[in-house]
Amino acid sequence: MAKELPKVYAVPITKKINNNEEMFFSEDKHRTITEEKKVSITDINKIFNAKDHVYKSKVEITTNLETKVYEVVGISKNSLLTLEGNLIPISDIKAIKKVL
Repeated sequence: MAKELPKVYAVPITKKINNNEEMFFSEDKHRTITEEKKVSITDINKIFNAKDHVYKSKVEITTNLETKVYEVVGISKNSLLTLEGNLIPISDIKAIKKVL
């Protein structure tokens, strides 16, 4: 019962294909809402899951108003807890990086 399948004809490609080289970008120059980069939860979790984070981590946090070095000890749903007892809302954080 071994039947041979019919032969399939494929058209050979004889020209150079460069469809990935061209790109179209449309930017609205009259845009009034600026989208600012926010820090992601995975960036914060990397700090807390690091091997050198035992109780606290010294980090530099850039918010809407300032850039300051904090000792972060915990995280809740929507804020970071510092050693001094301050709550920093995650939505206000623009950048976070570990300081040695």
